[in-house]
Amino acid sequence: MSLITLSGLTPTSSGIHLGNYFGAVRQWIDLQDAGGAHYFIASYHALTTVRDPAQLSSNIRAVAMDYLALGLDPERAVIYRQEDVPEVCELSWILSTLTPMGLLERCVAYKDKVSQGISADHGLFAYPVLMAADILIVRSHRVPVGQDQKQHVEVTRDIAGKFNQTYGAVFPVPEPLILEGNAAKVPGIDGQKMSKSYGNDLCIFESEKKLRKRVMSIVTDSQGVDESKEPEGNTIFELYKLVATDDKVDAMADKLRSSGIGYGYGHAKQELFEAMLDYFADARSRRLQLEENPDEVEQILRSGADRIRPVVEKTMDAVRSAIGVIPSHS
Repeated sequence: MSLITLSGLTPTSSGIHLGNYFGAVRQWIDLQDAGGAHYFIASYHALTTVRDPAQLSSNIRAVAMDYLALGLDPERAVIYRQEDVPEVCELSWILSTLTPMGLLERCVAYKDKVSQGISADHGLFAYPVLMAADILIVRSHRVPVGQDQKQHVEVTRDIAGKFNQTYGAVFPVPEPLILEGNAAKVPGIDGQKMSKSYGNDLCIFESEKKLRKRVMSIVTDSQGVDESKEPEGNTIFELYKLVATDDKVDAMADKLRSSGIGYGYGHAKQELFEAMLDYFADARSRRLQLEENPDEVEQILRSGADRIRPVVEKTMDAVRSAIGVIPSHS
């Protein structure tokens, strides 16, 4: 039997950005070959920041199309929406009764969001408990995450252990599968780590006009076109390394270091823009096809829901039996 792997993205913006792709989705694609891959759209999690229902619905569809366009394959993975597993909210409540306040208060992601001015409501505070429910309801063994999400998986492990200790061994205790590579190395247009919440992202499926405008807004130092510039640590160059061939990367580095050749940051940004279009050309083409066939996307998501439901129902039967709360219809 394959190990179950689960991960997902929160639809808080209208598309997957470079940080999402190189930090997570590219590795998810590879993990599909091992079997047991499950990828979901974390719609309920988005409610902590997205309060416009039409926008959230649009974001969910966009992330679904992005998943498929980038290479998540419904033949090799179960792809579904969180709202198609409403029992996750029931499980979240059950798990919350075993979760110490101090465990949640120590979560760095919560502190970071509050420091950004995001309202400290219960949903944001209890976010890791819902994440634990997402993971445990499918009895996941592995959770591929970046280093910044590792703590949330550790919280899940603590909660699963507490449940098993209290009620018996219902859940496997999942392991974080840390995505190394470029997960922490994707800078946004302002030089900070690329993040939707920072508003510094480059969305892969943005229109060419909007994408070019975003690329051209990358913050740089004041070195002129004829002055030598250090490539390493430069936001343009760091992004270029992700999407360009080694030869082209070396060529850009040489041009940036050279003085008196009239090569400025504007030229480098244009090369980055063109390299992004090249790198994602097939995905962008597939994305356009999916936009024209929304029924295909919906069918894939419904199929994913149909595949995951027996697993969820079996888990919840075991949970309800363990805690002694068994609905009359069971």
